[in-house]
Amino acid sequence: MINSKQRAQLRALANPIDTIVQIGKGGITENVIAQVSGALDARELIKGRVLEASGLTAAEAMEELCRECAAEPVQTIGSRFVLYRQSKELSKDKRIKLVK
Repeated sequence: MINSKQRAQLRALANPIDTIVQIGKGGITENVIAQVSGALDARELIKGRVLEASGLTAAEAMEELCRECAAEPVQTIGSRFVLYRQSKELSKDKRIKLVK
């Protein structure tokens, strides 16, 4: 579980990154879950977007993906959301170092 200072740090780190996951009218499928999980392993911090056709809000999508991928919610703004999961595969110097 991340605290508010860590969440603020992650929000700042997420600001410049590009959106890499889009949830469309198919909703959250096994493919989307696999894509999100793989991206979290590779990057730890990802930004996603919910398209209008999906029928989900960004908060709903974020909540479901957090549950399915064992990730931490960082923030939602409009149709965008940010997820974090510490990677066990990245070398120690590539990992995001969270404040205490």
